Amino acid sequence: MSEEFYSLHELALRDPLGARDGQSPHRGKTMLIDKGLGIHSFKDLLETAGEYIDYVKLGFGTAALYPASVLETKLSLAKEYQVAVYPGGTFFEVAFKHGKVKEYIIQMNQLGFTKIEVSDGTIDISEQDRQKSIALAKEMGFDVITEYGKKLDGSHVELVTMTQTISSDLAAGASYVIIEGRESGENVGIYQNNGKIQDQFEQIAEAVSPYQEVVIWEAPKKNQQVELMKWFGPNVNLGNIAPEEIYSVESLRRGLRSDTFFLPTRREPR
Repeated sequence: MSEEFYSLHELALRDPLGARDGQSPHRGKTMLIDKGLGIHSFKDLLETAGEYIDYVKLGFGTAALYPASVLETKLSLAKEYQVAVYPGGTFFEVAFKHGKVKEYIIQMNQLGFTKIEVSDGTIDISEQDRQKSIALAKEMGFDVITEYGKKLDGSHVELVTMTQTISSDLAAGASYVIIEGRESGENVGIYQNNGKIQDQFEQIAEAVSPYQEVVIWEAPKKNQQVELMKWFGPNVNLGNIAPEEIYSVESLRRGLRSDTFFLPTRREPR
């Protein structure tokens, strides 16, 4: 069996687009959303598809609800499979609202997290406080991921605010900036009520182009993943992927599904 898999690799049948198996200088990130997987399901996922997962976000504020032993085991398993796990941004926002940001960051460190999300999807946080939070987390040894956008239905991307937020977050020390899309992918961020990408997306794509490799688009639906790959290529960074969709997304990235069979490996905004 191992020889058969080796032959597939040699024939480029594992990656027809040549985008994922070492032929691309930038391998797009895939962020999975975990809304409460049990230990056995989590381990099965990592054993089966760990090499295709870069980040696992413990959705919302669920990190606060896990039994300590379960959370410890999940973090240990993720480390074993070299997959980063981090608590959802809503948990950070709860801490900010209660004036406990430093205490929150300390506790996340004690629990074993190495990455943390800073966002303001539910509450309003000034740019100064946002930058201070990013800088504080960096000082305490965290790799910081931020998120732009509101979670309220009907909240969509404001072009100038988005680019300013990306720029200032990166300057403050963030590694990646997520564009809000929620787990529904409907009527929020870049998505219409039916989940399709907004008609004016060309302007957004052009504005984000300089930051393409550090922006993660939340894209829970297949049509969104396909469209974003058509805009930015198979190595576009994608987030809020459901656990059962990991192989689907990786197949799209490689041209192993009809939807991306003829996809160019790199595409500039139209």
